Amino acid sequence: QVQVAESGGGLVQAGDSLILSCAASARTSSTYTMGWFRQAPGKEREVVAGITWNADRTYYTDSVKGRFTISRDNGKNTVYLQMINLKPEDTAVYYCAVRAYYMSATVPTVPGGYNYWGQGTQVTVSS
Repeated sequence: QVQVAESGGGLVQAGDSLILSCAASARTSSTYTMGWFRQAPGKEREVVAGITWNADRTYYTDSVKGRFTISRDNGKNTVYLQMINLKPEDTAVYYCAVRAYYMSATVPTVPGGYNYWGQGTQVTVSS
């Protein structure tokens, strides 16, 4: 079992920046692919970014490329999502997800590729 906890959401204005953090409980979390998803009201949950256990592969959805950066600190079992130049369309609940497969080389882009999820953190961007 892996406990996942996000933090760092909030209310910001368009053009502002935020950093989301995701802490995973298991000692082996440093060997897992982790991802960020988001879900806006009335919309399906969509992938935002993902990173393999050793950060040799990352994925970004097209709408956030150049604005969001995913990174991880395996010593802290924590993954970060740095978001700059936020737009109103980035408003959503952001979820952290863990793919609990040892040293997986893949970054799934669908929710079914992940085993454990956090409760989500709200990001609201006003225009």
